[in-house]
Amino acid sequence: MSDDYDNPWKEAIEQYFKEFVAFFFPKAYRKIDWSKGYVFLDKELRKITRKAEISRKYVDKLVQVWLKKGDDVWAAIHIDVQSQSEDDFPKRMYVYNYRLFDRYDRHAASFAVLSDTDATWRPSGFRQELMGCRVNFRFPTVKLTDYKYEELEKSDNPFAVVVMAHLKTQETAKDDPKRLKEKLQIVRHLYRKGFSKQDILNLFRFIDWIMDLPEDTDRIFSDELEAEEKEGKMPYITSVERVGYKRGFQEGSQKGILEGILKAIGLGLELKFGKSGLRLMNKISEIGDLETLDAIYEGLRKVSEIK
Repeated sequence: MSDDYDNPWKEAIEQYFKEFVAFFFPKAYRKIDWSKGYVFLDKELRKITRKAEISRKYVDKLVQVWLKKGDDVWAAIHIDVQSQSEDDFPKRMYVYNYRLFDRYDRHAASFAVLSDTDATWRPSGFRQELMGCRVNFRFPTVKLTDYKYEELEKSDNPFAVVVMAHLKTQETAKDDPKRLKEKLQIVRHLYRKGFSKQDILNLFRFIDWIMDLPEDTDRIFSDELEAEEKEGKMPYITSVERVGYKRGFQEGSQKGILEGILKAIGLGLELKFGKSGLRLMNKISEIGDLETLDAIYEGLRKVSEIK
């Protein structure tokens, strides 16, 4: 079983970009005017990366932010989460940075999160020199292996949980029973920290996604969740959504997928809008197009205003 790091990280950054910057790059966080919001520029990034003939085995995001200094002063932030050591990584960071400058005529900030397991691999710049012409590009990096688990548990930032789950996924790569135990512990941690309902749902999705388990062990995990739900220890996290949506896809049939996503949408409506939200299910159930249902589910998942 190969663990999927990239997709969960992409979603976590989209949901918690502000917290991401605060957790990993606090100096930059203090320079940004968060009252003006921010915009993900994924289409722009795809245009840039298509031109760069470099293999893509990483997570990268491009975000537009506004700075506190001056009026309407905006900046582009390029984020790269690298899950394996790569010789060309510094070059890629430089290439994307100068392509951003070429496109916007302004210097972009490039941030790297090194999420690999090699504690000695710590690239932080790209340098070249020829006949007196010199390039010396430096970029801030953070190394996940530097974080102490005990310190992460003390943090109130949701991204501390993301790092906890990531590190434990790597630690338990070949030990399913241990991963089961650690996964349950991290889920319980969500409640001990007193996260909001929405944060618990979002972070549970990340944990469940990245700390994937084989089917037989996953059933044990589901049983443990159900037992703790019945005891009132884990409100909000019912097994209906994860079983309906996640396992619906695993069934591999169109019918199973449709049933799974409909269950997920129904649960999401109830969790976020109460019983009144379920009134929409009659209409939604008539939709037979998987792509449309998936878009409804994703839109519902991103709704922040819940009861």
